[in-house]
Amino acid sequence: MKKNDFAFGKTNFLMIGISMVIVIIGFLLMTGAESTRETFNPEVFSPMRVKIAPVICLVGFLSIIAGIMYRPRKK
Repeated sequence: MKKNDFAFGKTNFLMIGISMVIVIIGFLLMTGAESTRETFNPEVFSPMRVKIAPVICLVGFLSIIAGIMYRPRKK
């Protein structure tokens, strides 16, 4: 196969891979202890789990789109 036969280049795969790691980090930041019917855990509504982690996931998903859409300049 020629180098031009692939839809994505090395840069695209690198950008998509880094973006997927960012999304995974965002999801990991959303995890934590849960509340039950007997006890209420106020950590469920912490700013890290409610605001920061979803924004990190959003940035990761937008970066994945950018990695898919990226086209290197032809020389």
